Amino acid sequence: MLRTLLVLLVAANLLFLAWTQGWLAPLLPAPRGGEREPGRIDAQVRPEAVVVLDAAAAAAATAAARRAGRLCLEAGPFGDADLAAAEAALLAAGLAAGSWQREQVERSPSWVVFAGRPGDAAARRAREAELRRAGLAYQLVQSPPEIAGGLVVSRHASLASAEAALAALADRPVRRLTIVALPAPPPQQWLRVPAADAATQARLRGTDRGFRPCPDPP
Repeated sequence: MLRTLLVLLVAANLLFLAWTQGWLAPLLPAPRGGEREPGRIDAQVRPEAVVVLDAAAAAAATAAARRAGRLCLEAGPFGDADLAAAEAALLAAGLAAGSWQREQVERSPSWVVFAGRPGDAAARRAREAELRRAGLAYQLVQSPPEIAGGLVVSRHASLASAEAALAALADRPVRRLTIVALPAPPPQQWLRVPAADAATQARLRGTDRGFRPCPDPP
């Protein structure tokens, strides 16, 4: 009796092994999810989407994944003295030297419609009264040196714009309006961190230097 049970047990195991390995197909299909082919091939999802990368492409893909979540941040504009102080604050916050970039932005010259520079307080008051009677807004300016202490009626980014503005005032009861060309102001300096990770973003916010996301390129 015991020998019969042993024989039956061995036979059952052999049948089970033959079934799971597909040896009984097509009489008895192998179970789904088995380890042998072609069952595993049939279970693939979009195998055509799988791309094998070479070592360089794989490294580039890994680097791109690491950059995910990084952000370009910039602060400015700064003058020379402010720029040095801002960079010292970045070093104090733990950013490595060279982890940010300086960007210099050149500025353009401008033109103003100028109402003159009165010689004394009485002359200035008289000139201001004349401008008000003509319905013109004006500004007393102290810089740049070319027009310091004078009265500016309007500012313009081009000579053509200034000439058009002056021509439009031809019928106003006001004398001696001229166009003055002003030199370009000193260039502005910006600090830019092109790919700040989360930790660097937190450090930049802690510097209180006004870092904000970089504008999108034109």
